Amino acid sequence: MLTRCISTGTTVWSTIRRALAIVALWVVPAVAAERIEALEPHMGTMFRIVLYADDPGRAHEAIRAAFDRVATLDSELSDYISDSELNRICVDAVGRDVAVSDDLFTVLSASQALAVRSDGAFDVTQGPVIRLWRAARQSHQLPGAEEIAAALKLTGYGKLHLGAHTVRLDMTGMRLDLGAIAKGYAADEGLRVLRERGFPQALVAASGDLAFGEAPPGKAGWDIGVEPVHAAGEGFAKVLQLHNAAASTSGDTEQFAEIDGVRYSHIVNPKTGTGLTMRVGVTVIAGKGIDSDGLSTAASVICGQSGVAAALVLIEKAGARGIVVVEEGGQWKKYESPVR
Repeated sequence: MLTRCISTGTTVWSTIRRALAIVALWVVPAVAAERIEALEPHMGTMFRIVLYADDPGRAHEAIRAAFDRVATLDSELSDYISDSELNRICVDAVGRDVAVSDDLFTVLSASQALAVRSDGAFDVTQGPVIRLWRAARQSHQLPGAEEIAAALKLTGYGKLHLGAHTVRLDMTGMRLDLGAIAKGYAADEGLRVLRERGFPQALVAASGDLAFGEAPPGKAGWDIGVEPVHAAGEGFAKVLQLHNAAASTSGDTEQFAEIDGVRYSHIVNPKTGTGLTMRVGVTVIAGKGIDSDGLSTAASVICGQSGVAAALVLIEKAGARGIVVVEEGGQWKKYESPVR
């Protein structure tokens, strides 16, 4: 999907996806506030901050603090960093309760709550299976059935237990993966830092996860246009104005493996241990990025398991809004939850 911000005709960032396009755009109004942007790599992607300020010096200090907060979260929540807190508890918390940081406990609590609501469609214990499919994307070879079966034995959200700010795992070899929720939380936290430093008119974007603060000067909100990529240039299928909200998109357009003529998504079905083969893009609009991020992944899985209608029910029950673009019979079709 294509995510970009446009000001007076200039694209300021772009993440290409094929299934859906989300475009945040605005026109700089004739006011004193200056639009300031910054970009840094974190969590395996690029984080972008855009804010409006009448004091550029203080604004850059706030942006630095926001990026530093994201970097801290990366050190805690990443499964790629060998000594991250997340990876440490995968060893230390087997069979015993281990105290964890506020951030990790917050994200794991939200993850487990969503796992229950989605009947396991969202499951952060899928790390062993996800690692198999990462290797498959590199080697272009499918994981063996025995490998998948062995990895699945180490998964299941019921094997992860949260106590009074503690975590316990049932089995040696379990691996947690927060890739489907951590960036949304990080976007929330970056936006919180900017607010606390006096810059509420801001946007924090982490690839397909966007957290919006107050509306830009002179506008009612950040304009979000949604359209299928095959219709690019033909006008937006849906235009929304968002402020104090978050939007996340999940799909197979950036990370996938095409093996023996079949396209496998990086999103794994926890019931089967295989990458999704259904071409689908799910956008969720919620109050917080931690919610929209996890819901968009869970809904993608449910689309493959039970269909689009069931995915939209999950989103609506969470008090969020969903837009699903799916390939059906060689055609792209759009479905969405009712306007709230």
